[in-house]
Amino acid sequence: MKNILDLCKELSIPQDKIQPYGWDKAKIDLRAEDLIDKPSGKLVLVTACCNAEVAGMGKTSTEIAINQSLNYLGVKSIACLREPSLGVSVNGKGGATGALNAQVEPADQINLHFLGDIHALTSTINLIAAQIDNVIYQGNELNIDPNKIVWNRAIDICDRSLRSVTVAQDDKKATPHHCEFVITVAHELSTIMTLATDEDDFINRTEKAIVAYTYDDKPITVADLHMSKCIRKLMHEALKPNIVMSTSGAPCLISATPFGNISVGCSATRATKLALKLADITFVENGFASELSCEKHLDLVLPSAGLIPDAIMAVISCRSLKYQGGQPNDKLSEENARAVQVGLVNMAAHIKHLRNYNIPIVIAINKFSCDTDAEIKVVTEYLDSEKLPYAISEGPLKGEIGSIDLAKVLLQTLNATKVTTYNTLYQWNEPIKTKIEKICTKAYGATAVEYSEEALKQIENYTNRGYNNLPIVMCKTPASITEDPKILGMPKEHTIHIREVRLFAGAGFLVPISGSLLMLPGHVKNPRLLDSYK
Repeated sequence: MKNILDLCKELSIPQDKIQPYGWDKAKIDLRAEDLIDKPSGKLVLVTACCNAEVAGMGKTSTEIAINQSLNYLGVKSIACLREPSLGVSVNGKGGATGALNAQVEPADQINLHFLGDIHALTSTINLIAAQIDNVIYQGNELNIDPNKIVWNRAIDICDRSLRSVTVAQDDKKATPHHCEFVITVAHELSTIMTLATDEDDFINRTEKAIVAYTYDDKPITVADLHMSKCIRKLMHEALKPNIVMSTSGAPCLISATPFGNISVGCSATRATKLALKLADITFVENGFASELSCEKHLDLVLPSAGLIPDAIMAVISCRSLKYQGGQPNDKLSEENARAVQVGLVNMAAHIKHLRNYNIPIVIAINKFSCDTDAEIKVVTEYLDSEKLPYAISEGPLKGEIGSIDLAKVLLQTLNATKVTTYNTLYQWNEPIKTKIEKICTKAYGATAVEYSEEALKQIENYTNRGYNNLPIVMCKTPASITEDPKILGMPKEHTIHIREVRLFAGAGFLVPISGSLLMLPGHVKNPRLLDSYK
């Protein structure tokens, strides 16, 4: 690793645009628009082609590994990563900074507080919530119905006790009403932070966010609260991309938030655009597997930003396939080529989904130390039959030399094809139900979609209010390609049930919620936060 100022110099970042925080991290006060004369590099989306997050896919470490290998080969590349959630890091999943010799540093700081971006986001969300209640308390000149407040409070902790609470109970002048907390990275403002191209765009989107409705059912927005200047000051530093480096000194931009099962689950648009100007190849990771945030990235994020990807790198591991093939989670390190074979059906469903977009696909086989030749052979024989380019990556074990073969295969793919346009699963101007059903059938392989009465009323209401042309951000479990986390593989038939549809007017999309997925997780029985006491 090197001094962060030296790394920025190698990327030709002007010194007056660097805000160092110690020797190993900094914020970049630089816009892609300031580098308009520089040609844009290639954009590679990183996703997973198996539903097995609990089994250890290694998507982030594979992205870090190939970024290290390309820089080792003399190709200037940057990995764009999402800033981890504190709540998730200390709960069951753990951090999101890679592993072993394919990790970004300082890992502990990044996984916990880092430079305070998510803290600023949480404070902003709750400040808006406090002002809504204050308006009601101070005479309610906006005529807000307390029972129609739709702006949730947020906390970046997995605290299930706050999912449903009553506020203002002991204040005689206030009106007690129901309130929900969501985990910060699932909040609408978190997604606005991701999609915003710059600070002005962030404020403009935030002002359009609907926070409540009046007694006569008229929407109240953030703009009506007259607090945009305060919001701008709170979020000013948090909106700047953070630059760190991997264990071998390769550059990484960290920004925005995770949660591809609830939100869009990718790093900030402004970081992606900046990286494209600074490097020859930019990697952007999508949360969970391809049917979740990769779909959202391709159908919403990139069209919003006016960007076109040059390739998709889909990560797979024998461990994940064994999990989908029925191998118990505590025995994934044991050899079972048969389980790998059975699990291929889940991988096949993801590859079928990704092929809808007509973008070159490269498969990265993330090899763990427990993987056997027999298990790897099952995967490579399948990929050969599908005529998909692939390579084995051993970045966590071998560092910058561990993904050289993968780097070379990716370079060959990028040089062989020029992508000027790509397909999307749906068009934004299609009816809301049509968009939902195309995602469910094409991305999830569902055979039917059913709606609750409440969801149907909400869809009708949004259509009547003129929100029918918004894109879709589905909310679904990442543990299965279906809505049921217990279903493995790829069932011949399954139904997606839409129980609710939420409107994120500021972010600019609709959120259909399926299954029993919660917007505020709870701690597992033995969360990782206990490790320090063992």
